[in-house]
Amino acid sequence: MKSSVKNTIPVYDICALADARHMHEDITAEGLAHYLQRHPDLHFPHRHSFYHIVYFSKGSGTHSIDFEAFDVQPGQIYFMIPGQVHTWNFDGETDGYIINFSEQLMYSFLKEGQYLEQFPFFSGIAEEGVLQLKKNKNIVEKLLLQIITETETHAAMSIEMIRVYLLSLFIQVLRDSVPGAIKPYAAPNQLLLRNFRTLVEQHYQNMKLPKEYAAMLYITPNHLNALCNDMAGRSAGEIIRDRVLLEAKRLLVCSGMSVSEIAWQLSFKDNSYFTKFFKKYTCVTPEHFRETPITTAK
Repeated sequence: MKSSVKNTIPVYDICALADARHMHEDITAEGLAHYLQRHPDLHFPHRHSFYHIVYFSKGSGTHSIDFEAFDVQPGQIYFMIPGQVHTWNFDGETDGYIINFSEQLMYSFLKEGQYLEQFPFFSGIAEEGVLQLKKNKNIVEKLLLQIITETETHAAMSIEMIRVYLLSLFIQVLRDSVPGAIKPYAAPNQLLLRNFRTLVEQHYQNMKLPKEYAAMLYITPNHLNALCNDMAGRSAGEIIRDRVLLEAKRLLVCSGMSVSEIAWQLSFKDNSYFTKFFKKYTCVTPEHFRETPITTAK
């Protein structure tokens, strides 16, 4: 099934992208070249209702996540969470592996409901979800092939095996991207940053000041700002601003709302103030962005 909002980017669910070889409703996995042949229109902007992982073994060109463009490189793997806006523009032969899985697949398996959010590449921030593998590339490729094999079989406990392989994949990618760290998210500062981002995700429409979040976290605004600069390379205010800006872009492209309605949705005092805010950080007006969505090259 493919659902969409009027005059907006389409939203795909897993059953719309599966083929007859896939035996489980909560996951699909296959070679990227075959996937691209079956879905030639997916280079247009679209969104997913599921988690999406792609590993490139060959290819060039670009792909875009939430309006940020990334160069395709062999050995690159990227992770997307449900709702992110996605497009690609490949140049020449492209291959690798692709996995789509539902939120329920892992949440029904792991006791902690927000387990996946502890991996940095599942933060929903585009630049944190694109990684160039180094020492663990061969291990990751083997795990991807094992996942594909299990999705095409009715072997005993195949869905449990898929979950085990997926978790192994996440850990191997984490070890590759954060050398020597098995659980970097368990560190107090990582946990505090994660909690801040969770609060931003919950309240960005109405709360735009770092001091408001600092109060909720029982720390000072200076402490929060220092933490964000140290752990994320951006101030607390920039993290809040970027989330508001991302939502503005998504609403402009993915909804039928007017600019005034979007300004109200995001708690700007008036349409003029919202337009000035948007143009300051994108260099274009909301109306222009809606007509020709831009990407920020990496």
